[in-house]
Amino acid sequence: MADMDANTDNRMEALEVRLAFQDELLDALNATVARQQKEIDLLQQQIRLLYQQFRNAQPDDGPGASPRDDIPPHY
Repeated sequence: MADMDANTDNRMEALEVRLAFQDELLDALNATVARQQKEIDLLQQQIRLLYQQFRNAQPDDGPGASPRDDIPPHY
């Protein structure tokens, strides 16, 4: 009977240790996801700003407004 109690205690301790490691891992993963979301948000904001700068640098719509409409210099 003492062997069975010791075995149960050992198994319970092993489960508690595994749970503690899993809790630490879960916390680390949550921190990583939160950090990555902040980075994604920052990158999206930077892309929006770059797009606005690009749009502001474009000439007004009209004839010759697109670089594709420009005649190459050798013509």
